[in-house]
Amino acid sequence: MYTVDPSVMRKLAKPMLFAAAFIWGSSFFIMKNTLDVMPTLFLLAIRFTAGALLLGLVCGKRWRAFTPDYLWRGAVIGAFLFLAYSVQTYGLAGTTPSKNAFLTAVYCVIVPFLYWLAARQRPDRYNILAALLCIAGVGLVSLTDALTVTYGDVLTLICAVFYASHIVAVAKVSPGKDIFLLTVFQFAFAALYAWVGGLLTEEFPAAALTRGDVLLSMAYLCVMATTVALLFQNVGMVWSDPASAAVILSLESVFGVLCSVVFYGDPVTPRLLAGFALIFVAVVCSETKFSFLRKAEGRGETGDSSSN
Repeated sequence: MYTVDPSVMRKLAKPMLFAAAFIWGSSFFIMKNTLDVMPTLFLLAIRFTAGALLLGLVCGKRWRAFTPDYLWRGAVIGAFLFLAYSVQTYGLAGTTPSKNAFLTAVYCVIVPFLYWLAARQRPDRYNILAALLCIAGVGLVSLTDALTVTYGDVLTLICAVFYASHIVAVAKVSPGKDIFLLTVFQFAFAALYAWVGGLLTEEFPAAALTRGDVLLSMAYLCVMATTVALLFQNVGMVWSDPASAAVILSLESVFGVLCSVVFYGDPVTPRLLAGFALIFVAVVCSETKFSFLRKAEGRGETGDSSSN
């Protein structure tokens, strides 16, 4: 039987997480460009179909664990994933890629409060602090000089609620199940919902799919931003401590802004930067409770005492 070297996997874990965060961050401006020629639901239908097929091939022997209840579990979490991605993509059409990236990250702050409703587990002081920081950050990012909010920003915030609901749903239906196999069915059902919605409401983009630039963008979204990034995230989280993994993955929004500014020409003002900073700190606070700072202080105190 093939076995992995734990020391090697621990060394690879953080680079994998950084790669996943960068891939997802870079996908915002690519999605924005692709939406100019691809209808939203057909774009998602192709992306999720490819993701399900590729991940299904990667699963290999994991298919032996399949039981019929994977179907309803996949249908439930696939519905939340479809709603999150579709609302986010519609929102992206009405805002900038950088704002879409950071407002989507708000889901990390929402999760503890939704979990409170689902499992009666009360949020702690770090979750509340994160929520206050996040509200301030969202205000700075979303409000225009006329104190109005664009429809794209509103849809992006709604998508953050669906992303948070998806995470809570996965936590409820995944125990005892192979998460890779469950993800295949999640993608498959999300694709099904998107195909049905696209066929009912949109015109199939046959002409767009003959263009080389569109095919290249779709290949990146299907292979890298869906399958590879997910695999890197799952493997990286297994071989890394949760606090470090959460901080690294939260850099997705930072990479989203950097790529949008460099490759898409997004404007960045001091007010936007302040809002991005507040949202990023809120995400780190909610995900890690600043445990990495307490560990650093602990190591410093130990070092001081040993030198006396």
